[in-house]
Amino acid sequence: MRDVLDELMAWWEAGETVGVGTVVATFQSAPRPAGASMLVGPDETAVGSVSGGCVEGAVYELAQSVVASGAPVLERYGVSDDDAFAVGLTCGGILDVWVEKVSRETFPELREVADDIAAGRPVALATVIEHPDPARLGTRVVVRPDGDSGALWSDRATDAVHDDALGLLASGHNATLTYGPDGERRGEGMRVFVWAFAPKPRLLVFGAIDFAAAVARVGSFLGYDVTVCDARPVFATASRFPDADRVVVDWPHRYLRAELEAGAIDGRTVITVLTHDPKFDVPLLEEALRLPEVAYVGAMGSRRTHDDRMARLREAGLTDDELDRLSSPIGLDLGARTPEETAISIAAEFIAGRWGGSGERLRERAGRIHGDQVPIAR
Repeated sequence: MRDVLDELMAWWEAGETVGVGTVVATFQSAPRPAGASMLVGPDETAVGSVSGGCVEGAVYELAQSVVASGAPVLERYGVSDDDAFAVGLTCGGILDVWVEKVSRETFPELREVADDIAAGRPVALATVIEHPDPARLGTRVVVRPDGDSGALWSDRATDAVHDDALGLLASGHNATLTYGPDGERRGEGMRVFVWAFAPKPRLLVFGAIDFAAAVARVGSFLGYDVTVCDARPVFATASRFPDADRVVVDWPHRYLRAELEAGAIDGRTVITVLTHDPKFDVPLLEEALRLPEVAYVGAMGSRRTHDDRMARLREAGLTDDELDRLSSPIGLDLGARTPEETAISIAAEFIAGRWGGSGERLRERAGRIHGDQVPIAR
């Protein structure tokens, strides 16, 4: 939903009614992750995508029908190969799409949710998408770490969804949760989709070199909040790194320690060390490899630089388990030469780590293209 929120809010503020289709579950080779949304506006404009073009036509017609009737619908596309081809889902995947009517009357909390997302405040939106009682469909609750607004029909249902939504919010994952009709943990019959709008994951780029500019550009494109940090003010300037969200002049290890103490480092944070200068990267890696939880730590350098760096880190007291967390030399073997190609190599490695990819050529692998997806916030 994040990708279409601006357009949705423009219509909402104008008092218009919008049909919203959202992917709430995917199976096999589905082209878009859970949380991807498509809008059908009052002027019949379509914004966004739920399948990269495969089932948009069918969802468009369904959204118009839902706006007219006011009754939300959970629709599955691609149940069989025949169905997949009928709606254009030729990849053979399966999508569950939740289609609802959104307006000021049906979703009065949307302004507050949009403000939270814009300000980078974590907020989750939990919506009942399946229930034996049709009157429960579309019931929603907004969940925040410091409290929530709204409730379901019972304390048990509210508490169960609230607790699980907080867990998803902490990890930044969207998911469809299953309960009994009144929130029973081991029951079935009620499904709740949770959008977890966590702040963007962070990409910390240490070393204000030309490769850093390319890594910052690719990281920004991938949706990361990008920081470039270097102790040399002559190189660490905003004009050299226009794609970074911030450029910091500080000793890298000191900046990383301060960010950790400020609570600005989490399990989604990616750290790239491009300095390949021991007076900068060894103290920095001492800090980075001892962090309780980050997604990725990679360091640039030749094989010779790597061997020297590892020896220095062992002398500094790092254990084998801590050193095993280091991706060095950084990146996947793409044969990259230029800064831009190298940035793609680096990004490919931390993307593979995020999704459990092997880094192999798909033509050399059998079976499903996509593994078991861990949905991410959109």
